[in-house]
Amino acid sequence: METATLSHLQHQAAMIRLGILDGTHAASSGHPGGSLSIADILSYLYFAEMRVDPANPAWEDRDRLVLSKGHAAPALYAALACRGYFPFEDLKTLRRVDSCLQGHPDMKHIPGVDMSSGSLGQGISAACGMALAAKLAGKDYRVYTIVGDGESEEGQVWEALMFAARYDLDNLCVIFDWNGLQIDGPIDQIVNPAPYDKKLEGFGFHVINMDAHDFGQIENAFSEAKTVKGRPTAVIAKSIKGKGVSYMENQVKWHGSAPNDELYAKAVEEIKAQL
Repeated sequence: METATLSHLQHQAAMIRLGILDGTHAASSGHPGGSLSIADILSYLYFAEMRVDPANPAWEDRDRLVLSKGHAAPALYAALACRGYFPFEDLKTLRRVDSCLQGHPDMKHIPGVDMSSGSLGQGISAACGMALAAKLAGKDYRVYTIVGDGESEEGQVWEALMFAARYDLDNLCVIFDWNGLQIDGPIDQIVNPAPYDKKLEGFGFHVINMDAHDFGQIENAFSEAKTVKGRPTAVIAKSIKGKGVSYMENQVKWHGSAPNDELYAKAVEEIKAQL
């Protein structure tokens, strides 16, 4: 794990956001809104929290991250590029037929991707399997998984949560990206999974609430998670969809729409002002 200053984390989060914009604009498709909402979390995980080695992506003792909300792949790819797994320039090949950077993460072809994902609700189950495998093998690596709030309407998510509690997976940290919007509109107008905290506590989890864009709260949350023994931890990350780009923030239309040339230039200007 690296020691990172606040300014370094903020810089990397801005670079991740630039990578998201570069990829989705070049592809003229993708999911910028829910990618931008997890940029700060990914910055902290990859530059302060997780034990990883870009020179050895398959290192057996590395910490794992499963992006259960696989449509936010542009954010994961940007974080991996910033961390040195592959060149930042490759982000502009997103979704091209000759690129390894597919629309959803592919563990067979993309360095640093620990699990293929995209079918919503399934990634958390894979993360549970990884965490249990670590315990059975006597390994001390930790497993993190990022779940979308819309995704948490899937029944398989809750089956996996029960599994995690049943097997005391205290090496598992489930992060719920609670930005309040899914492709069809506001979460609370579709199939509202709230209140997360009470439900997760009822399922046997240690629950931590945090602001997904406050690095102090992010640090405190993940530090606390590592002290929890005998049960898994859930971090409820209250986020803003499209965070960092003024015209995208809290706008459901940017769940799965890419910016045109004019809007891309405006977004890049805003993000570069944060560097």
